[in-house]
Amino acid sequence: MTQLLTPRAAAGEPADEPPTPAPRTAPHAVERFFPQARRRLARKDVLASFAWLSPVAAVALWLADGGAGSFTSVAATMTNLGIVAGLVGMDLVLIMLLLAARIPFVDNTIGHDRALEVHKSLGKPSLYLLLAHGLLIAIGYGMAEGLDPISESVSLWVNVPDMWLAFISMALFIGVVVTSLVAVRRKFPYQFWYAVHLLTYAAVGTAIPHQFSVGGLFAEGTWQRWYWMAFCVATGAALVIYRIGQPVMATFRHQLTVSRVVRIAPDVFSIEMTGLQLNRLSGSGGRFFFWRFLAPGYWWDAHPFSLSAEPVPGAPGQPGKLRVTVRNLGDGSAKLARVRPGTKVAIEGPYGIFSTAARTRNQVVMIGAGIGITPLRSLLESTPFESGNATVLLRGHDESELFLGQEIMALCQARGATLFHLTGPRSQGSHRWLPQSAVQSGFGIRSYAPGITDADVYVCGPSAWADTVIKDLQAAGVPAGQIHYERFDW
Repeated sequence: MTQLLTPRAAAGEPADEPPTPAPRTAPHAVERFFPQARRRLARKDVLASFAWLSPVAAVALWLADGGAGSFTSVAATMTNLGIVAGLVGMDLVLIMLLLAARIPFVDNTIGHDRALEVHKSLGKPSLYLLLAHGLLIAIGYGMAEGLDPISESVSLWVNVPDMWLAFISMALFIGVVVTSLVAVRRKFPYQFWYAVHLLTYAAVGTAIPHQFSVGGLFAEGTWQRWYWMAFCVATGAALVIYRIGQPVMATFRHQLTVSRVVRIAPDVFSIEMTGLQLNRLSGSGGRFFFWRFLAPGYWWDAHPFSLSAEPVPGAPGQPGKLRVTVRNLGDGSAKLARVRPGTKVAIEGPYGIFSTAARTRNQVVMIGAGIGITPLRSLLESTPFESGNATVLLRGHDESELFLGQEIMALCQARGATLFHLTGPRSQGSHRWLPQSAVQSGFGIRSYAPGITDADVYVCGPSAWADTVIKDLQAAGVPAGQIHYERFDW
């Protein structure tokens, strides 16, 4: 069922009542996505347990290998506190790298967006711990040798093998964390921020040697030596496999080539591509990829775009078709309108859980605005639901901003989804994401989706707009685990 409700049609309807409710699944129907949701919650528990137990294990192994009996003086206590701070700080850094490695287990459990949020939140604590490590070590060693911390630091740099690498590592960590601050990031282009963050790997690489060579901390035959060797090797392997290996393999496997660029609005265009084995990308509706267009002036930028339609596999041995839809939001995306047919494309992904993988309920509600409508179009095409169990709300100032609106209407008609076009100036009071005329008529989110508290809700659109939608959903009683929103960014 396709049902269009514009603000004019909404006028005069009773508040918080749907115009013509679509048929819904009976209340006793079994929720087919419950087992999937339970498995994902179990995986979350595994990840959370690892994140907490990993630094605890690092300290416990150090204590078991002799650290517990080394608090014999004030100088030794300061030194040992510095060691503990360094162990926990380095452990958190390795966890950060794993979160940014795009490991499928992590991505399919908490999503790319949440993984990067946790990654960023660990930046400052790890830096503070590493700074405390350096300061306390300098104080402890200095007290034992009768030197002030600065003189002891100079002595360590000059006289201790590999220690100079530790100082360089600290400087690199400080640079990476400072450039991650929001106020600093906004002053530089993405390319600068990305290049600086590659120094994280250099910072870790220069930090490792002194861990194994100074003071016998990780002496051969100790459990902690094996722990750190295994942790470092596993982290490095994850980065090589998932950040380099898999994207290279996907690029060669699919052999994507730009076939044409189609303008669908003054600042919106679709990039159509052909490629091989596109059936392996099917079911990725809503998830996003990083795209690199391999032409001069384009190849450096990795663009996070989701598919705007399910891939169409070709006949055996023949290329299939896929499409992304892009809005001109800056210099990087604007120049893509000029990419030439025949340009080869490198691909990374898919990433995130803005997809069927996040489903917990039989009913689904999709709310989109602006270019955020396009991922919903591919999600609508791929996610399973029974006729009458899906509602789609598209928000725009007018019909021209409902990108791919005709395609979405056709999909809703074919699949039995209820569709609302919500156009007009936005509300200035409550429900700021809705049209002013609808709010004045007493309409809220339940007017369009009466059973929304028992539905998965996917929200995609500009960040500020999406935040107001999410607040409305929470106020309407939608559980947090049923609200799905991801920022497809860096």
